[in-house]
Amino acid sequence: MKYLMAIDAGTGSVRAVIFDTKGVQISVGQKEWLHVEENSVPNSMSFDYEKNWGLVCKCIKEALHVAKLSGEDIVALSATSMREGIVLYDEFGKELWAVANVDARADKEVKYLKENFDGIEEEFYQLSGQTFALGAIPRIMWLKNNQPEVYKKVAKISMIGDWILARLSGVIATDPSNGGTTGIFSLKNRDWVSEMASTVGIKDDIFPPTLEVGTLMGNVTCKDSGLSENTKVVMGGGDVQLGSAGLGVVEEGQVAILGGSFWQQVVNIPSSTLPPKDMGIRVNPHVIDGLSQAEGITFFSGLVMRWFRDAFCDLEKIEAKERGIDTYTLLEEKSKDVPVGSYGIMPIFSDSMKYGKWYHASPSFLNLSIDPSTCNKYSMFKSLQENACIVSAINLKKIEEFTKMKFSEIVFAGGASRGALWSQTLADVTGCTIKIPKVTEATALGAAMAAGVGVGVYKDLKTAAKELVVWDKTYKPNMQNHELYNEIQLNWQKAYEIQLSLVDKNITTSMWKAPGL
Repeated sequence: MKYLMAIDAGTGSVRAVIFDTKGVQISVGQKEWLHVEENSVPNSMSFDYEKNWGLVCKCIKEALHVAKLSGEDIVALSATSMREGIVLYDEFGKELWAVANVDARADKEVKYLKENFDGIEEEFYQLSGQTFALGAIPRIMWLKNNQPEVYKKVAKISMIGDWILARLSGVIATDPSNGGTTGIFSLKNRDWVSEMASTVGIKDDIFPPTLEVGTLMGNVTCKDSGLSENTKVVMGGGDVQLGSAGLGVVEEGQVAILGGSFWQQVVNIPSSTLPPKDMGIRVNPHVIDGLSQAEGITFFSGLVMRWFRDAFCDLEKIEAKERGIDTYTLLEEKSKDVPVGSYGIMPIFSDSMKYGKWYHASPSFLNLSIDPSTCNKYSMFKSLQENACIVSAINLKKIEEFTKMKFSEIVFAGGASRGALWSQTLADVTGCTIKIPKVTEATALGAAMAAGVGVGVYKDLKTAAKELVVWDKTYKPNMQNHELYNEIQLNWQKAYEIQLSLVDKNITTSMWKAPGL
């Protein structure tokens, strides 16, 4: 029996997942990790590559142990990661500096770019589909300005998933779906645009080879990983795009929502489609040749739920452990009778996507009451689920207006899709049929597909997706609830604008603000 391994480096955790060649998940090893703000560097989110590499290796070994397999049993592996996070290396391939995805330290550099290069963000966006908010250019400029001795040594750049593959194989490279999120990339050509870097005065010779997803890179050379030197290392890609492949979302017009630490709403569009002039959404290269993805993002949805669980639900954790179920399953059970609208409770966390000018209000709950029968942990939990769905629906509406495509079906995956209440709420909020695949960890399955393509187990990603994706559940919308949620959505948007104005007046603090705003 051949086995494939996927290493999935998300915002909140890293996991190693083993699949057989039929797409059946065999085992998983997972560790939570944190990306912390550096001392005296506001809004930073550093990536501790030394500590985190240890966690990656522990995940690999745990997955092998649980599956009762050895490293020799893994014929090939690939990796996927949070996009936008970058790693910089010296000429010997040694890491110098790294940041996670929403690192926002480079606000001065973004302002400098906008003030000194008129229209440059709009120009680069039309080429790459990315703004400076999460891009690599301002961050590299920050390093040049603040740590010049480190900047001088920089010889290569990669994404975090690429870093895992580089650690394992010794080969530094990237792919279009992940590398494209640096913003130094062409949607059309699916490759680096080094002239973007030289235009703004940063190094233009640090870009590694671009390999399509599924390209064989070499063998495992890392001896402390627990893997065999016979295991093949294969180019992976961005978590959302590989997750889409793992969901079978490989054809033009298909729609998916990935409900993880962040929630992404994606629609497959032709790669010839130019990004919208208003920069309201982002556009990324897909892992499928000829396709891009129009994308909306909801910030921190999964992380907010984890915060709520850990801050307020200690008793539920104990009860869930005693019953042998997940704490979130217990919370859904206790929240199932909370009515639509959660007694008016209105969470203020992520805004809908405004990619060109992106910042959030201060985290809060509005409309709380002092009636414990209606305002309690369970109504607040339900309100958070509703809120993630409402913001997703708003983002999909923006994409619908841009693409002129109509949606009636959404594929839903990631940790959130394991919740029956959350899945039904998503159907009710969007008015669409929600389809759940049997393997809800679609990002890992997509990476395993890539590994299989690299060693000839599958012809290509599209073929693999059609062979392996099996549907588990379908949720039909309650259209009466849908009408109620349409009203709630309008009120939420009005309330959010007012909450943003408090940030504008320096009365409250933004949950996250793009650099340069």
